[in-house]
Amino acid sequence: MKPPRFVYHDPESLSEALSLLAEFGDEARVLAGGQSLVPILNFRLARPGHLIDINGISELAAIGTDDGIGLRVGAMVRQRALERSDVVLEHAPVVAQALPFVGHPQIRNRGTLGGSLAHADSAAELPAVMVALDAVFTLRSQHRQRTVAAADFFVGQLSTLLQPDEMLTEVHIPACPEQTGSSVMEVAVRRGDFALGGVVTLLTLNIGGSVGRARIVCFGVEERPLRQTEAEQSLEGAPAGEAAFGEAGRIVSARVESADDIHASAGYRRRLAGVLTRRTLAEALARVKQVAAA
Repeated sequence: MKPPRFVYHDPESLSEALSLLAEFGDEARVLAGGQSLVPILNFRLARPGHLIDINGISELAAIGTDDGIGLRVGAMVRQRALERSDVVLEHAPVVAQALPFVGHPQIRNRGTLGGSLAHADSAAELPAVMVALDAVFTLRSQHRQRTVAAADFFVGQLSTLLQPDEMLTEVHIPACPEQTGSSVMEVAVRRGDFALGGVVTLLTLNIGGSVGRARIVCFGVEERPLRQTEAEQSLEGAPAGEAAFGEAGRIVSARVESADDIHASAGYRRRLAGVLTRRTLAEALARVKQVAAA
């Protein structure tokens, strides 16, 4: 199929793009990598009157450190650039761990960080990663700017806090504590497909080897990526090992709220979330030990 007719706009600056959004509001859609929007247009699931192409706005395509306390990543940074970035690998390795699961290399060559986050598919990896990292998003319109925590940004399936005149322009990723390991695992029918379910885990150890902090975020099992706070709290202060990880997995299986669909049953997804929680915690611990031994 072909998309419905629309007016194409090619702004050369962020201010010009925001001006167009202010003018056209609900009638406009922003085109970044196009890996989600173009299929939606072709199937005519969306019929915008105006398409605002932001690929020419270079100020949105930068990766940089934030005074040594984290990363600042522009919304137009390509997923492949994130995957290959030494800066990202050093400051937020879980991002690099997640990206090989995102589609295929051809998709990541065009797909952008901001596009994936704004699309807010519950089975996507990057929204869950940002929630686990306590990332903060910068949202801008023509007359205002605000910051929103990743955990609050995602409202439901394909739904966010973005207003019709707003654009996600930048992501701030705070630095992880020392002695932190991470892991991302998922199950899909085929490599590159959307996940039937997955888990992102960050694990920080205290000096004595107990768990100081944990972040566990599931994706593909609920309508949005949510931290599994009860499981996280069960880990804090406990010796890092099989017993604590198994208990966290059991809590996650009991707490996630899944639904049946044509791809998998709710029971399968609940069990999958628990199993992957246990496995990602074990892998995160192994990575902490590997860094300590280096």
